[in-house]
Amino acid sequence: MSDEPNEILAAAAAAKQHETAAKDAKAARQKRGWDLGKIGLGVGIGSAAIAAAVMFTRKKD
Repeated sequence: MSDEPNEILAAAAAAKQHETAAKDAKAARQKRGWDLGKIGLGVGIGSAAIAAAVMFTRKKD
């Protein structure tokens, strides 16, 4: 038996590293995504505030 690593073991180790890297990349991609629910809520509140301000200014004239 030789001291050199087996080709099969080397391929298995490379596959394991590839799988680990893919999981890490997927987790990072999910973290940096935008939370569309919070954005939609903010846009809705902002739009309502603008509409109220426009209605208030028109009533005074």
